[in-house]
Amino acid sequence: LFYIVTLPVEINASKRAREILLSLGIVTPQEAEGVKQVLNAAALTYLAAALTALLNLFRLILLANMRNRD
Repeated sequence: LFYIVTLPVEINASKRAREILLSLGIVTPQEAEGVKQVLNAAALTYLAAALTALLNLFRLILLANMRNRD
């Protein structure tokens, strides 16, 4: 649940970070697309973590059901 709630926050933070980097002149407009891709990839790690957590939960439920049948 934590990862699902955090994903929109992280995406918003990545967008704001890119805008700040551009406004402060830390990155050039030519570099901005690369920065956007890297920040989006970092934000998507939360999605991967959420999927992993859900799959692990599903696996544990299946294991518990198998034990209850015995």
